[in-house]
Amino acid sequence: MSFPNPAIGDLVATTIENYSKEAADAVTRNNGLLNRLKKRGNNRAYVPIDGGTAILQEIQYAQNSTSMWYSGYEQINISPSQIFTAAQYPIRQAAVAVTFSGLEELMNAGEERMIELVAGRVENAANTLQSLIAVGIYSDGTTAKSITGLQALVSTSPSSGTIGGIPASTWEFWRNIAYSAVTNGGAAATAANINRYMDAVYAQLVRGSDKPDLWVADNNYWMLYKQSMQPMQITESSEMAQAGFQNIMYMGSPVIMDGGFQGYGTYGDANASDFMPDGGVPANTMYALNTKYLHYRPHRDRNFVPIRGDRWSVNQDATVRLTGWAGALTTSNRRFQGVLSA
Repeated sequence: MSFPNPAIGDLVATTIENYSKEAADAVTRNNGLLNRLKKRGNNRAYVPIDGGTAILQEIQYAQNSTSMWYSGYEQINISPSQIFTAAQYPIRQAAVAVTFSGLEELMNAGEERMIELVAGRVENAANTLQSLIAVGIYSDGTTAKSITGLQALVSTSPSSGTIGGIPASTWEFWRNIAYSAVTNGGAAATAANINRYMDAVYAQLVRGSDKPDLWVADNNYWMLYKQSMQPMQITESSEMAQAGFQNIMYMGSPVIMDGGFQGYGTYGDANASDFMPDGGVPANTMYALNTKYLHYRPHRDRNFVPIRGDRWSVNQDATVRLTGWAGALTTSNRRFQGVLSA
């Protein structure tokens, strides 16, 4: 199918296609966590999917049981070892519509005016879809049909819930580290104690060279950490700074502020009419992440691209073009992720 005015349909389609890669890149470019995951692409952190009913994330959950000391002609254990399993994450979908009424087409009949109108609508749609994905990245996964976000993958209640089809209550290896400032530390986080709390989280996440390589904090905890440091101690990751993210170093890893627009409503809440979703890290929360085991998995064929052809209602003088995204945020090892919360 095509628009009643084929030239308009071609213009909309071409504009969306031109914006597709830019919009997809903007999602990772403007989100501190995804920015790091994309840079880790060669370590399977940013790996598009190309099919299947679910996203399978392979997990090494046990050591090989055949390792042993031996002497001379002693028989060596060659029994098969079950060391792999896989978490299964559902493919989630998101879309946004670009619409035009017949009257708008008539009012903007000139080529330049129509190009300007189409470009504005498409750019707005792309920005809106980017915001929706950004909100999902930090969500708790309870919103119907949404992706499972960081609040679920790195939970403040790590021994409850089912992530990737694996119940954390049953499998201890599938529990992240959670540290409460009040419950575990004895007092609310302040500039005087936040370093000690971060140390307590960090110490539980190091195994040889495996350690957190990114800390993502809300605005409050990021400022507490910054205030805890003397001016001469403050250094930053040049890589994250060049990407545009405010950051301070901790144990060789950047601590970035990704707290969203504090005070604005999110989609679906009572203040949704403000059209400015929070997104970002929840208030008074800081994640210690090993991004080697976190994965942003957009579908190759549905990463901010047009969804099939044009649409219009049989009883309305209006046309619609959809832009879509599909994929998930996954983890292959929760045990190497940590969260510091109030």
